[in-house]
Amino acid sequence: MEMMLAKGVKDTSPEEKILKNKIMNAIVKNFELNGYNPLQTPTIERFDVLSSKYAGGAEILKETFKFNDQGDRELCLRYDLTVPFARYISMNPTIKMPFKRYQVGQVFRDGPIKLGRLREFTQCDADVVGIKDMFAEAELLGIAQAVFTELKLNTYTEVNNRKILDAIVEESGVSKEKVQDIILTIDKMKKISKEDIYKELKEKGIDEKNANKIFTLIETKETNEETLKFLQEKINSEKGKEGLKEMKELLDYVNKLGVKIIFDPSLARGLTYYTGTVFEVYLEKSKIRSSIGAGGRYDNMIKDFINNNQEYPAVGFSFGIDVIFTAMKQEQKELEKTVVKAFIIPIGNNKDAAIKTLTELRKQKINCEMNIAKKSISKALDYASSYNIPFCILIGDDEAKEGKVKLKNMLTGEEKTIENKNLKKEIIQ
Repeated sequence: MEMMLAKGVKDTSPEEKILKNKIMNAIVKNFELNGYNPLQTPTIERFDVLSSKYAGGAEILKETFKFNDQGDRELCLRYDLTVPFARYISMNPTIKMPFKRYQVGQVFRDGPIKLGRLREFTQCDADVVGIKDMFAEAELLGIAQAVFTELKLNTYTEVNNRKILDAIVEESGVSKEKVQDIILTIDKMKKISKEDIYKELKEKGIDEKNANKIFTLIETKETNEETLKFLQEKINSEKGKEGLKEMKELLDYVNKLGVKIIFDPSLARGLTYYTGTVFEVYLEKSKIRSSIGAGGRYDNMIKDFINNNQEYPAVGFSFGIDVIFTAMKQEQKELEKTVVKAFIIPIGNNKDAAIKTLTELRKQKINCEMNIAKKSISKALDYASSYNIPFCILIGDDEAKEGKVKLKNMLTGEEKTIENKNLKKEIIQ
């Protein structure tokens, strides 16, 4: 039988996983720096939970992997980490607020396959429940900026407020029942041409006059403040004014925190659970068109899950680790092949001395391994070279007697004999 992978999934080699871990470590470090604690929820959820009208909406359900267990219960693989988080909060009503958590896990969507987007992918989310203040959004945007700066990725962040976009669409003559449907079309602006957007709007009953009005209002100006001022003069609904007030508050916070964003009134984020701020991060000058991070405010989801009158304001941000990985892989000429920093080669009958050195280095948190396959010295050196292990440590009779080792720098070819106690300093220099 020919061995093949399922469509839309892939194996992750050690070289790739090393890079992916580097990405996740940078994200987790910044989450915890900002006071977010780890949480884990199941990969499998009840279908009635993830298909709730308060969850992702009809669009995402088309991409949901659904199945029945042996008890004929309807289950599915989670399509994101946000809805399971809302479910967790609803099942634990005594949690003290605000509650800040992050989670790393696999999610699954039976959707189109493209560069940087598979059917199984890793998400890394941070969410905070119990804060209405826009500082929560500003903090998450600051985390994203810090992470991408650390990973040396050139990005730009677009931000909007769904109350503003809803108001723009409603004030263009669209009935409230059709607002979400029109927003799904606007959400395609970066994927299809303006002409195709007009055509789709027309098919949904929006004439050219109202389509022009929508486009006029969602076009950005020179600065965020100019865009805000323009919309303040044009939008009259209470909902729209509330959204503009929140956007002004957010702009004030990000300016104080030194976080750069672009206020883009056309940004929609297709998921129906967003109620306020929405944001997406993109790579500059990249073939990857998908966002590499996104999120927003969803103040009603948890309340509706629990079905009580208590408020659960919430906002979250999700990093697309697989898309980020694809971007970083394109930037790097060669990936690290191993986590090993030193390869110990005992010569002759000096295995005991080698084991002692191995043990000491591991106590000092140096990633190392030893030649236990009884390779010859030349083959052992070739093995280390093939994995780009930076150092080899050779221990012969003389070195074992004197408590020394011969250290070979595999990058420069330099060899020198040093005392065991100086090994760590040489390896981590």
